[in-house]
Amino acid sequence: MVTTHTTGSIVLLTRLARLVYRRSSEELLGIRLKELAALAYLRDHEAATQQALMQAFCLDANSCVLLLNELEAAGFAERRRDATDRRRHLVAITPAGKQALERAEHAQESIEDDVLAALGPEDRVALRDLLSRALEAPSQALADDEHVAVRVGDDTQRGRAQ
Repeated sequence: MVTTHTTGSIVLLTRLARLVYRRSSEELLGIRLKELAALAYLRDHEAATQQALMQAFCLDANSCVLLLNELEAAGFAERRRDATDRRRHLVAITPAGKQALERAEHAQESIEDDVLAALGPEDRVALRDLLSRALEAPSQALADDEHVAVRVGDDTQRGRAQ
């Protein structure tokens, strides 16, 4: 019996991500890749919570604050208290952030053209749709896990059994 091994999707995605990362220099994009990703998220999720940003990028609170400090210092994003829940921060992209994002995305098109040269336009759309769908499930699972962890922590802290 002949066993054939096929490289798994995660390994292929990791290799592709490394190609993109290596080619996405700050000089080419005008901003760092992590800033591009955060700004794109903020553009696509108007007035996102800081917590949502942490979950979307699997960041701890400290790393998220550092990233947001950098974006705010550059004038690309702003944090403000949520009027309905003063404990939460809402994060919004600024007009300068939108301009920086547009420049970076335009520069990244050449990287995408190089990295995905073997794919036609329809395949690229399909790839983007598949990746978007794949990212939705872990984000929801993280949100659910975070909610459970907080609830369990609160119950444990108050001495109640589950």
